[in-house]
Amino acid sequence: MEFRPCIDIHSGKVKQIVGGSLKDGSVQENFVSENGAAYFARMYKEYGLPGGHVIILDRQGTTEHEASEKEAISALKAFEGGMMAGGGINDKNAARFIDAGASHVIVTSFIFPDGELDDDRLLRMKKAVGKKRLCIDLSCRKKDGRYYVVTDRWQRFSKSVLDEKLLHTLSESCDEFLVHASDVEGKRAGIDEEVIGIIKNSPITVTYAGGVRDTDDLERVKRAGDGKVNVTVGSALDIFGGSISLKSIAEMT
Repeated sequence: MEFRPCIDIHSGKVKQIVGGSLKDGSVQENFVSENGAAYFARMYKEYGLPGGHVIILDRQGTTEHEASEKEAISALKAFEGGMMAGGGINDKNAARFIDAGASHVIVTSFIFPDGELDDDRLLRMKKAVGKKRLCIDLSCRKKDGRYYVVTDRWQRFSKSVLDEKLLHTLSESCDEFLVHASDVEGKRAGIDEEVIGIIKNSPITVTYAGGVRDTDDLERVKRAGDGKVNVTVGSALDIFGGSISLKSIAEMT
């Protein structure tokens, strides 16, 4: 298990939010930083923590998204090759983030239009950046006893169930998976071990995000994922107002 850092950007500011609350005009914030995204990217670089992600949380086509994209680009340039970029990524704009220094681009909504996995769009993404530079976000929420991939900033259920079959199918087109357990994302109320139990069967590298509140939860992720699932911590980190020391995590990894 590896620790993967994160930078979430909303309305041009680095924030930590409750994932399920992200809607136009409102969001439940846990933390808003006075420092820009590049500040955190430089910190991750200094601690030797590559493989994390910078995510634009605003809806594409808004002035807020434009401000957040500028922040994201600054972070990618500050830690060139050290972070992935996500949020409104498609086959037309992906190269912009790669050119700015992203190791990978992260995609969800573009390949799940109207709730259906679109093989043509997936192929276009693969051609745009190459399999080795593509990460697919399979963030999920539970409905009727099963976990479904959610799109449009975690608000819309797709028709795709997060299971071993989906992981193996999509692994042929990408290098990594990122999975937010959206029902617990940002709540610091504990991890979703059921989600981890599913994604540990991924044939490629996978990172879990959601609900981590303390170092005991980090151990739970390790056990539930048989040591094969990487983990992201947001609101619980001391740099985002939490109690887990980033320095201590860096020394452990």
